Amino acid sequence: MNSVSCPVPEEQRPINEYQDLKESWFFRWATLDRIGYLKPIAVLWAITWLISAPVAAVSFPPAKHLPQFLLFASAGALVIPGLALLRLYLGWAYVQRRLLNPAVFYEESGWYDGQMWEKPPEVLAQDRLVVSYQVQPILERLKKTFGAVAVGITIGVAVWFFL
Repeated sequence: MNSVSCPVPEEQRPINEYQDLKESWFFRWATLDRIGYLKPIAVLWAITWLISAPVAAVSFPPAKHLPQFLLFASAGALVIPGLALLRLYLGWAYVQRRLLNPAVFYEESGWYDGQMWEKPPEVLAQDRLVVSYQVQPILERLKKTFGAVAVGITIGVAVWFFL
């Protein structure tokens, strides 16, 4: 966006919000290769498992109910990684909406003076290309991850009922 024709402050421009998200420590996870993407999720799950295992052991002593203990602790360990994935998804979905929207809402100096700026066709086309080739694949990856987690939970529930 040309600063002369665009009244939106630099930090509130959708393309800059996208760049900031892409460069941030947390949101960059979703842009990494497969191993780089899955590693922090697995580490979060393992750390959370160390917290959820003692809780599960109170309800299902491992010596007596090992399968129930493992299922319960594993399900409990999904809470923090699930919240992290949800935060990743919400952040990228927000930027996607800002990029796709033909008008940009911005604040000049505070919450009380919001304005709207209509994107010119060339800016809108550029933003839509960024969504198509950069943001949408990230959101698809996150959706697939949620799907895999849902399948895992479904299998865990099914196993639970057969124990």
